[in-house]
Amino acid sequence: MITVDAESPVPPFEQIRSQLTDQIRVGELGAGQRLPSIRQLAGDLRVATGTVARAYTELESAGLIETNRATGTRVRDDQTVSSGVQRAATRFVKAARSQSLTLDDALSAVRSEWGVS
Repeated sequence: MITVDAESPVPPFEQIRSQLTDQIRVGELGAGQRLPSIRQLAGDLRVATGTVARAYTELESAGLIETNRATGTRVRDDQTVSSGVQRAATRFVKAARSQSLTLDDALSAVRSEWGVS
């Protein structure tokens, strides 16, 4: 389920994009699964169609989804992370929470290990 927090400083299109990305990466939205039309999702979330269209465009640019007039917008194949990576992420989150790290602090640790700032 996707939600949009109108009080969040994060733009609505980014909230939609990030939630869909997460659902695709962990396999909640599987390969070939059809996403709602732009118009339908915009109505469900009570946002402008352009907001959903921008989120879908960014997901398509990232290679997570593909749109075809005949079949609609679908999740592309091989977009989930491996179960080993998912288990490692679960362990990391538990460790970070046990040390009362904020999400930003935990992400900073990942970026540091990844070699990006």
